[in-house]
Amino acid sequence: MARETIASSAACGTASAVAAPGLAASLAALGIAAGLWLGLAGMTRAQEAVTISHGYSNFGALKYPADFAHLDYVNPEAPKGGEISIWSQGGFDSFNQYASDGVPAALNTIGSESILTSTADDPYGIYCFLCTTLEYPADLSFVTFNLREDVTFSDGTPMTAEDVAYSFNLFQTQGILEYRRVVEGYIDHVEVEDPHRITFHFTGTAPMRDRVGFAGGTAVFSKAWFEKTGARLDKATKAPFLSTGAYVLDSFDFNTRVIYKRNPDYWGNDLAFNRGRNNFDRIRVEYFADSDAAFEGFKAGDYTFRTENSSQDWAQGYDFQAVEKGWVKRETIPDGNVGTRLSWVFNLDRPRWQDIRVREAIGMMFNYDWSKQTLQYGLYDRPVSFWSNTDLAAIGVPGEGELALLKPLVDEGLLDPAILTEDPKVPVAHDATNNRPARAILRKAAALLEEAGWVIGSDGIRRNAAGEALDLTIIQYSPLYDRFINPFIENLAQVGVRGKLERVDISQYVERRRKGDFDLANQGFDMDFEPSGGLEQWFGSKTADDSSRNLMRLRDPGIDRLIGHVVGATKIEDLRTAVHALDRALRAKVFDIPLWYNPDTWVAYYDFYRHPDALPPLQVGELDFWWYDAEAAEALKAQGAY
Repeated sequence: MARETIASSAACGTASAVAAPGLAASLAALGIAAGLWLGLAGMTRAQEAVTISHGYSNFGALKYPADFAHLDYVNPEAPKGGEISIWSQGGFDSFNQYASDGVPAALNTIGSESILTSTADDPYGIYCFLCTTLEYPADLSFVTFNLREDVTFSDGTPMTAEDVAYSFNLFQTQGILEYRRVVEGYIDHVEVEDPHRITFHFTGTAPMRDRVGFAGGTAVFSKAWFEKTGARLDKATKAPFLSTGAYVLDSFDFNTRVIYKRNPDYWGNDLAFNRGRNNFDRIRVEYFADSDAAFEGFKAGDYTFRTENSSQDWAQGYDFQAVEKGWVKRETIPDGNVGTRLSWVFNLDRPRWQDIRVREAIGMMFNYDWSKQTLQYGLYDRPVSFWSNTDLAAIGVPGEGELALLKPLVDEGLLDPAILTEDPKVPVAHDATNNRPARAILRKAAALLEEAGWVIGSDGIRRNAAGEALDLTIIQYSPLYDRFINPFIENLAQVGVRGKLERVDISQYVERRRKGDFDLANQGFDMDFEPSGGLEQWFGSKTADDSSRNLMRLRDPGIDRLIGHVVGATKIEDLRTAVHALDRALRAKVFDIPLWYNPDTWVAYYDFYRHPDALPPLQVGELDFWWYDAEAAEALKAQGAY
């Protein structure tokens, strides 16, 4: 994990400590990507003007032309070889992250590829990868992909349009419910025109900006392999799906280790997109019970690359021999992505958390200012917006465009009128010198709880009219958060709330989040630069019953309407306005307690890995375009570094 967060997989609703390398993996996981407008040439198809292009962009020109030599941020001469090793927490019993059962192995989608891909330096562009060109009319009623004829699966069998159609239909019929509820009705039909040509015909209700990326962003698997093995997308598997990617499973030991190896016969070795990428012969993942054990393993050289997610360790922990002797190198790398809003989210299905006054009072008891200075050494920022670190974050009072979207919702009673005249909601500010909230904050929180019907008794515990105590359980599997949760629980006691930290193992944690068996749980809200249909999975009412993203079970018609405005925006100015309004409304609902985000990525590694001098803004890329320096590795090994 690149930040102090519990990552939530969009596709499976499970916690995963390591994300698959490459931005194409995120397209495959969600099945919804940004669509793009740019075209290169025209032709006629069925009496309709059709554009032919190597990519697609909603907003502006693509960064890379059709004949580019390599990505700007790679070293095209990077040597191949060596191993990179990382860590993951807990254990695994499956290689299928798309299923709701089982805990998937880290990097289980590393071998997956999709028709279209994205880059780490073009936030709006998607490009042909398993295709040579794509074709589409002005009304985007369809998109046709002309597939490469040299693509093979890792077993050497050719990939055809039948595999693409089969894989796409798997996600429509066996994909997780939250995904299917969002995309149902997007596609009228899929037409396999010949072995290397496939057309997706859209319905009139499919969002315009999502169409091309939705059709081209789904992972492609082998139809023959699925039919032979009887595997299902919605069931745990003991092996990864047969795919076309550069890496395949080498070996594994459940709950201990998983190793992937580079396929020397990979079809895409000479592709321009791949020059300077896929450089390691092996990628090894070592499993540890918790972050403390993992850190000790790194010190001992059990694995050799670490993305640090603990501010305490980053500030104080790197004083061991390997650092002092220069064997281990540390880097702080700016993160140009939308800042992840790590939060504790309330389970809104539980009646006690349905009153905004109660949620607001509870949130006031987390003293972020003290936590930042005392526990995080001033290294983190608080994510006041769902789009921190971007111009999509709402600021100041609403402008004319936002008011046009918000006022009808206020008039219908779906939003508080204050949203029209006030700055967007931010968490209460605390004194950083002491964890205990100031008296004024305690009084305000107590008043809110009293108004909501939670009265404090002679034993200091708040109860409602039915005599139920105001208890709150935070589920957690990582001890990393203990030093934040325990002071929070102490503060809750100041206003008569009985807080409890319940430690569970990772499989229980995944299952309890999935079932809604919690009061507060971690969630990392990972937004993007061009939000669209995926917002339904994060905040839409239609996904609230069963979602790995809408973990808080938010069902709000006002939010649903604003999501519709975002999805419907076709100009960048309209998109920004709609996202500002949505951000403002989401913050006003107080369904989460924002914790922190890291504007940088911290990495530590044994000094035989190399990367290009200038890293791209959207990806560190250690598993993607870094490489192994064999001579440096031998020198460190001779010194006993690992």
